[in-house]
Amino acid sequence: MSDPTVSMILFLIGVGFVAAFVDSVVGGGGLIALPALLMTGIPPTLALGTNKLASTMGSLTSTLSFLRSGKINLKLVRYLFPLSLLGSAAGTYLVTKLPSEFLRPMVVVMLLLVTVYTLLKKNWGNQNTYQAATIRTTVFAAAVALVIGGYDGFFGPGTGSFLMFAFLLIGFDFVTAAGNAKALNFGSNIASLITFAALGHVQYKYGLIMGASMIAGSLVGSQVAIRKGASYVKPLFIAVSILLVGKQVWDLMHH
Repeated sequence: MSDPTVSMILFLIGVGFVAAFVDSVVGGGGLIALPALLMTGIPPTLALGTNKLASTMGSLTSTLSFLRSGKINLKLVRYLFPLSLLGSAAGTYLVTKLPSEFLRPMVVVMLLLVTVYTLLKKNWGNQNTYQAATIRTTVFAAAVALVIGGYDGFFGPGTGSFLMFAFLLIGFDFVTAAGNAKALNFGSNIASLITFAALGHVQYKYGLIMGASMIAGSLVGSQVAIRKGASYVKPLFIAVSILLVGKQVWDLMHH
């Protein structure tokens, strides 16, 4: 493949920054990054793997940013991280054997429920009510990490929303839920990237160019979220969830 042109490099940098800015807080960056990579003319499987390389660079940055600000519950997340890795590796392997499209209708319904529930619960996620892990919350969180990790490797849209929703359910505020979700999303990204790389589905030039701007976008996005708190994160979470629903419905109708 020929070297990217100057206009292509600028396009990837711009798109990468915007995608990572949104993704660093509530996920959904793939909605912006993936179509952009497809517009460069690379095949879909290569675009998926390349997007994973760039988004892994972005999710590492935002994870470190949230961690440094004390917005990740390390006590809980360190046990969930390996489960997210494991689930994602299994999901990515499975997608090479099975079509993932059958999940789309189910994802539309689940994202709609997540969005409606969040809209109806007025002060939800403004305060952190999580005290310590009980047996019930630990089992729930472990199942979420494994299943959503698997889902991310297998299909992907809405991973950030589903993870944040799960952490909100067990009592975290919006910003800490975002930090916890980003740490697990980083785990599922790594496992998926390794699998794509092993199968030769990564275009490194494009991925590293976009990844470099995603580092910048993730730094800015996560810092804005940490400073502005739930009043900023909640509307963004709802907006991205609605966009994800729209995108999945559109894809269903045009299949």
